[in-house]
Amino acid sequence: MRIEIWADVVCPWAYIGKRRLDKALADWAGEPVKPIWRPFRIDPTAPVPATSHEGSTEDELLRDLGILGDRDDTEAAQACAVGPAATATQTPPVAEIAAAEGLGSTWGAAWRASSHDAHRLLALAHRHGGAELQHALAEAVMKAHFIEGRDISLAETLGQLAADAGFPEAAALLADGAADRQVKELLLIGRARGVATSPTLVVGDRALSGAQSPETVTRFLRDAAGQPHRRLPAEVERLRYADALLDKRDPLGALTLLQPLLAEHGDEPSVRLLAARAYFASAQLGRAATVLEELVTHAPDDSYARLLLGRTLTRQGRTEEAAVHLALAAAMTPEYAT
Repeated sequence: MRIEIWADVVCPWAYIGKRRLDKALADWAGEPVKPIWRPFRIDPTAPVPATSHEGSTEDELLRDLGILGDRDDTEAAQACAVGPAATATQTPPVAEIAAAEGLGSTWGAAWRASSHDAHRLLALAHRHGGAELQHALAEAVMKAHFIEGRDISLAETLGQLAADAGFPEAAALLADGAADRQVKELLLIGRARGVATSPTLVVGDRALSGAQSPETVTRFLRDAAGQPHRRLPAEVERLRYADALLDKRDPLGALTLLQPLLAEHGDEPSVRLLAARAYFASAQLGRAATVLEELVTHAPDDSYARLLLGRTLTRQGRTEEAAVHLALAAAMTPEYAT
């Protein structure tokens, strides 16, 4: 069974959640479980290079970690949380909980660091060494950040951690920009799948948000193990994720996921129509019009493509041409007349 851990390595609850997951897996008697780390960003604006937390107030640290928002609500807290309903004021100090989980009394990030390259390292670890190496490096990176006070945005830090874990080639791969696009795509896929909290455990279509207790994790695994997990072809999944991003009003993210499909399946009408919708939503009207004109030429009875073409031409100021397509769309599908 594959369990995905969507988490940010600079989120304290991700580290606590990992330790709780490890406890659950140590006592797990069911089918073998393969943990796979996926990227999440609680602080996407973290500066490069990192800045020191020295002299920061407690509230400033919490805001940097995504635990405390600028407003009095729970939205920011959900990005890095003990559970779906937790807020910073509802839980004991993180350091106390970390100590109770065996993470020692010396706790606290010394740096506000971008985690992007650390996520690249974890993606590369999985690609070159599998789940076991990746899981070990996730532990090493979070230990370096939260306990050892090291700057995990530095290439030297990540390279040394990888070498210590038996992955010496990681430094050169990171220097070459390896896994950059993969991490960016995975972040988009996580958003498309509705991942909103670090950590979130996902098995198939089931998800468990927050750093839950080992007992809760075990129940989650038991329930997930009893359900069939049918994986769709990768191309179909990618198309669905792009569609979901459009629904979340992220057309540029949708286009990012569509790029490989357009390159390999550029003649597929469903791919082209979704791309046209994304072009339209991102105000790339020329591209939208070009794709839609080709679609209605090959499929004159596609009322939705005609509707979208009419709307695109209207926004371009080509009202006479637009009227023809809008009228045809309404004739084929009357509800389009409203």
